[in-house]
Amino acid sequence: MAASYYSQKSHGVVFHVTIVSVLLLVTSRAAPLSFNYEQFSGDMTNAFNFSGDVYQEKQVLQLTKYEKDSLGRVIYSKLFHLWDINTSQVTDFTTSFSFTINTPNKTHRGDGITFFLASPNFPLPAPRDGSGIGLISRAQKDNPNFSKENHFVAVEFDTVVNDWDPTYDHVGIDVNAINTSYTTQWFTSLDERGYDAVVSYNSSSNNLTVTFTGYQDNSIVKQNLFSVVILKDYLPDWVEFGFTSATGLSFEEHTLRSWSFNSSLDFEAHKDGSKTGLVIGLSIGGACVLIFVLGLACLVKWKLKNRDMKDGLHFDHEMDNDFERSSLPKKFTFEELAGATNNFAKDHKIGEGGFGGVYKGFLRDMKTRVAIKKVSKGSNQGVKEYASEVKVISQLRHKNLVQLFGWCHKQNDLLLVYEFVENGSLDSYLFKGKGLLTWTVRYNIVRGLASALLYLHEECEQCVLHRDIKSSNVMLDSNFNTKLGDFGLARLMNHEIGSKTTVLAGTYGYLSPEAATRGKASRESDVYSFGVVALEIACGRKAIEPNLSEENIYLVDWVWELYGKGELLKASDSRLYGEYNEKEVERLMIVGLWCTHIDYLQRPVIRQAIQVLSFDAPLPILPSKMDTSTYNTSFYSVSSKIPAFENSQTGTSTSSNNSTFTGSSQSSTTFEVISPSAALLNTH
Repeated sequence: MAASYYSQKSHGVVFHVTIVSVLLLVTSRAAPLSFNYEQFSGDMTNAFNFSGDVYQEKQVLQLTKYEKDSLGRVIYSKLFHLWDINTSQVTDFTTSFSFTINTPNKTHRGDGITFFLASPNFPLPAPRDGSGIGLISRAQKDNPNFSKENHFVAVEFDTVVNDWDPTYDHVGIDVNAINTSYTTQWFTSLDERGYDAVVSYNSSSNNLTVTFTGYQDNSIVKQNLFSVVILKDYLPDWVEFGFTSATGLSFEEHTLRSWSFNSSLDFEAHKDGSKTGLVIGLSIGGACVLIFVLGLACLVKWKLKNRDMKDGLHFDHEMDNDFERSSLPKKFTFEELAGATNNFAKDHKIGEGGFGGVYKGFLRDMKTRVAIKKVSKGSNQGVKEYASEVKVISQLRHKNLVQLFGWCHKQNDLLLVYEFVENGSLDSYLFKGKGLLTWTVRYNIVRGLASALLYLHEECEQCVLHRDIKSSNVMLDSNFNTKLGDFGLARLMNHEIGSKTTVLAGTYGYLSPEAATRGKASRESDVYSFGVVALEIACGRKAIEPNLSEENIYLVDWVWELYGKGELLKASDSRLYGEYNEKEVERLMIVGLWCTHIDYLQRPVIRQAIQVLSFDAPLPILPSKMDTSTYNTSFYSVSSKIPAFENSQTGTSTSSNNSTFTGSSQSSTTFEVISPSAALLNTH
């Protein structure tokens, strides 16, 4: 990306010194293990180890051949550090994958797919047969010494009934054995429609959770299975992991279409790395690094002093070229903007954001007032947000979006020039006592915000994910019309793509569960944030109020409880003293709950929300109580709430290590039929 290139150029010397200083340390301790293959194109041999009959075809991996006694195994090329042998600390992890099990001849079925973790160099089944789904053979299953010497934990998607299996297609959790009792019926289609699955492990509760799809009555079915498994009791500290598949006397097609993986505490290492040698090397190398760094310190200081100006000018030149090639809005001179704000005087400052101040100014040439956002270039994130905001928002034209007039950067100053929005931000009226908004104004604001989101999601050439919709980013013009701003975290995405994996970004309280736990940015996560703002507008209180009683801290939970009791209007802003349209208040609150549904598949698209708010569609039917065990609970994380509570404030976050699963301590399974969101609408 261009922004990271600019950052590298402006901090090149510091970067190289840092690399030299930690070179010997990096081989020991690295970032959590993470990868995402939305398709399997190009040469995959460096990323994976293939065994058996696996072959690559049309950006997918065929795990077996369409013949009897075929076997395939795909293993990630690096070992996974599952737990620390010194502290016994186990990492959390989440893996998502999509696959197809297709049976062209419906009389043939066999034998399925597994995701597994195992001891390094886990042996292939011998002799080949499909009964163990590519993990082990029937002979190895019956050999008690095999499981003692070769440890594995797997999730099986089994399409053949063996003598130890239940009498239906099933998903099971295998712990050192394939004749497991932790199974649930799997509603398979055995055609080309395919399945999605998520396997996650929470080290605090020892819950291994599987969420997966199937088909029933020609509708997608979502199912859930979990079991308590203390992984460090069954697996070594370093494991290999991947997929296995097999066919027996009967057979089917097994296709892996995508795979992503994220862990929280992992250390990456090469399979043949010697940890003992590493410790010795670090002991000797540490002293060398210290001497080397001290020797470089004076040299670096001198180089930085002499190169700051040169690098700054190069930075400006490269970014100028990039922006100008994109036909972006006007480039202002620093002198113009300094003059417009009386050299960025304190009395011109109208706000402060996470990456700098906002100043009111008057541009004489344009004869208009403007708001100038001054971004600090001192952090990589600031540069990235600056570049993202210029490139994304400059392409957008909508009455409910803040308009970007132009930009300017001069060495240590990154400046964005926006239209001046007279009445400031929505949160200043809702929470900071700037004034009381009437109900008519509030309803118009939320409809304007929905209109802006519809434009971003459906009407632009590329779908724009805002990723930070909140009341402080909703601006109000002189007539209190909505102007959505702050596109520093926005991302472009093709319309046909459902979600985009990114680093965690957004504000606690407005983050959807799947965005908080998996870094999944999507239209649904934007809709969730919109729903929180809608509830804030109706209720006049913040998404998170840490000073309230425990059951009332979180706005969404509080409103949902009142909805279940049939007392929804009790959540309305008391400052309105009942001066509102009750049907509109009810409609806005129910739409807010609909948009913040814990299951992202049950949220509406923004167009559906608009239809309900406009009284062009009936109210959706929602459950009286949000039971997290019924839905995709592996995505539901109280960690998305706790940090905001602990800090007693909301804030922007860019990283997350936790994923918490809430559920029974026993093996459990649930399922439901998923229909499009429109099916939630009451058509009676």
